[in-house]
Amino acid sequence: MTHSPHSLIDCHVHLAALPEGDNGCLISPKMLKSPLFRFLLWKHGLSIHEPHAANRKYLQDLLTELRASQYVRKAILLGMDGIYTSNGRLDLNATEFLVSNDYVLAQTKSYPNEFLAGVSINPQRGDAIEELHRCAEAGAALVKVLPNAQQFDPGNPRYRTFYRVLADLKLPFLSHVGYEFSLIGKDQSVGDPNRLRVALDEGATVIAAHACSYGLMLYEKFYPTLLNFVNHYPNFFADVSALTLPNRMRMLRRLRHHPEVFNRLLFGTDYPLSVFHLPAWGLVDLRTLWTLMKTNNRFDRQYLTCQHIGIGMGSFQQFLKPSPGPSTPPDSPIHP
Repeated sequence: MTHSPHSLIDCHVHLAALPEGDNGCLISPKMLKSPLFRFLLWKHGLSIHEPHAANRKYLQDLLTELRASQYVRKAILLGMDGIYTSNGRLDLNATEFLVSNDYVLAQTKSYPNEFLAGVSINPQRGDAIEELHRCAEAGAALVKVLPNAQQFDPGNPRYRTFYRVLADLKLPFLSHVGYEFSLIGKDQSVGDPNRLRVALDEGATVIAAHACSYGLMLYEKFYPTLLNFVNHYPNFFADVSALTLPNRMRMLRRLRHHPEVFNRLLFGTDYPLSVFHLPAWGLVDLRTLWTLMKTNNRFDRQYLTCQHIGIGMGSFQQFLKPSPGPSTPPDSPIHP
């Protein structure tokens, strides 16, 4: 059974922004000069010298592609918190990239039919609990972290209270897993999904980004962890974001052989990163491959690639609180 058209929620879409006025965003000089960042600016036609125009163009390009999608109706915009000192203060010298929660919440408020808020809260910050409550009251759909770049260990027992509050607020905790290439932090080991056990044990709903892919081509050291977590934690989920990239596609192809995992997989793209049809090579007929090659919409290509190679998944819809008005049935898992 395939998913009905225009019904999916993409749970992994990055909101990028240049510092502008009081939007609370930050980009370090080092980041501005990095080859990857300059490539993304060039690819999206953005100028660092015109932050207002660049920020609007990024958002409008995203809206245009999302609205043109046949299968995806909403996207969760992800913020990016900074690095904090041991006493919980924002370390501006160490932080390379920051997209503030206020900016995320403002954009989702402006486009409620297309966007949900994925705020970012580093549990190391001194006001982490207060920020959780503030963002939850403002309508946040999840909390996103990138431990490698934000330089904290998600397995640190001192964050147990943070995770219990997440559980109480019913806010899913989306954490990057594996190597991080665009914002390389000091300790890549904190991308190990085993460090998410603390959050799982405290009852938080945990979403492991990239289906626990390690991100180093053919070596998928966390594959057993993914299967173990699915079997032992009913509050564990994983998204399929970035799994069509060459360095992660082996995980996507391996998932085909484990249909028992499908009801724990969530749709995601990792926008603005590219979506490749490479994982389908050798697994689909030429006509289907040609269809994937002609599909330029990244949201649709991600969905169709997963579908055609035999990956089933669900949508973030199941975590949303029902809104007042006529009830609608929850999304069913996508079965190829």
